Amino acid sequence: MVFGLGNKTYEHFNAMGKYVNKRLEQLGAERIFELGLGDDDGNLEEDFIMWREQFWPAVCEHFGVEATGDDSSIRQYELVMHNDMNMNKVYTGEMGRLKAYEIQKPPFDAKNPFLASVTANRKLNRGGERHLMHLELDISGSKIRYESGDHVAVFPINDSTIVCEIGKILNSDLDVIFSLKNLDEESNKKHPFPCPTTYRTALSHYLDITNPPRTNVLYELAQYASDAKEQEFLRKMASSSPEGKSQYLKWVVEDRRNILAILQDLQSLRPPIDHLCELLPRLQARYYSIASSSKVHSDSIHICAVVVEYTSKAGRINRGVATTWLRNKVPTGNDHKSVVPMYVRKSQFRLPYKPSTPVLMVGPGTGIAPFVGFIQERAWLKQQGKEVGETVLYYGCRHKNEDYLYQEELAQFEKDGVLTQLNVAYSRDQAEKVYVQHLLKKNKEHLWNLIQKEGAHIYICGDAKNMARDVQNTFYEIVAELGEMTHTEAIDYVKKLMTKGRYSSDVWS
Repeated sequence: MVFGLGNKTYEHFNAMGKYVNKRLEQLGAERIFELGLGDDDGNLEEDFIMWREQFWPAVCEHFGVEATGDDSSIRQYELVMHNDMNMNKVYTGEMGRLKAYEIQKPPFDAKNPFLASVTANRKLNRGGERHLMHLELDISGSKIRYESGDHVAVFPINDSTIVCEIGKILNSDLDVIFSLKNLDEESNKKHPFPCPTTYRTALSHYLDITNPPRTNVLYELAQYASDAKEQEFLRKMASSSPEGKSQYLKWVVEDRRNILAILQDLQSLRPPIDHLCELLPRLQARYYSIASSSKVHSDSIHICAVVVEYTSKAGRINRGVATTWLRNKVPTGNDHKSVVPMYVRKSQFRLPYKPSTPVLMVGPGTGIAPFVGFIQERAWLKQQGKEVGETVLYYGCRHKNEDYLYQEELAQFEKDGVLTQLNVAYSRDQAEKVYVQHLLKKNKEHLWNLIQKEGAHIYICGDAKNMARDVQNTFYEIVAELGEMTHTEAIDYVKKLMTKGRYSSDVWS
């Protein structure tokens, strides 16, 4: 029995689930139930519930057991209150080791992030409604090493206003010290997040309070709605009935209702704060493509990001956790430094081993981030007297005078001969929208020459859902036309480039 987790916007959808399923077959495993494939681009939870509903009867039939039909709620953790706790033993946001932020010790990773000081935070765009920003994190003394193309992971903190509002609605003292202890004493996971801690710390540092909750959370919460209609409404949305699924999709997913919005809109729903903390998922680190080269900036890591802020269909203003938090990280001249817990995640997104190999980069919007690092590195290699191949960039933005990121820097690189070709698509400066793929088609002969004769490496960075797919389809068309191949042969040609590490993507959905 295998249920895979994937996202259809990515090329290798559910590859791991499919591989495990196939391997079990090859090893002679007996199939009890069909392979399930969850799609996070749709509704992963719904996919799993539908699969599980048929899965249990199949298991019961196979093993000759009878399902009890008892779907009661059983808590995994018990609440332990600490009244006279020594504050030195209380977690205040650390990911692993207690007091790790007070006494920093390398190596730094997901369980032991480094507190990097913010040394620069500037707005990149000159106009428009959005806020695009460039941040610089000081990593001197950390022994952190990075390469162009790597990702920086940052651990954000939730908006204190949302945290306080949850505490207020649930009539809870957020500064109470507590632990959630696993009822299964043999489990390796003793707590759902670092404990003992306070509810304020848990809701600020450890729990995801801004994403729409999954259906399993709604199911568990339903028991705490004192109004029968509200309880029924929550249970229906958590069910697999067509009406329930439709309501969940509209009221929770499309309306982007987070846990606070649900508590505000369902006024009889007042769960115990400890059970809410048990049910909510962990707040995850956010990953950004590093916008600098360690050859040029060995002691700092640069980030390029757009602040997420929008009005939901329900009329609420929703803000991105990490980008809103980063936006407020202003460098200070005094001892109280503005810091960001971070670590570096290694990537396969790498410049060619030989500097003389041409590189072809496609990155609209903040997808330009890793290419700033790539170009910096190529400029450094040129200064070292190395022979550097063609460095071609296809960049895209909405308006030339509003959101053309790193315009001055790119112009200088072009002037210095490091950036041999700079192609910019302004999608909204004219009646007809122009995207990077249109410019690629326009320069198809030059591109084909770089790919086929010069052995160029291709890099794509940015939106996976539309841009990356459209760009890949454009390359199929160019290869088919100029390589005189069928569409199938062109796809095979590009796939071989991927296998050889000559076509790399760093995309997100």
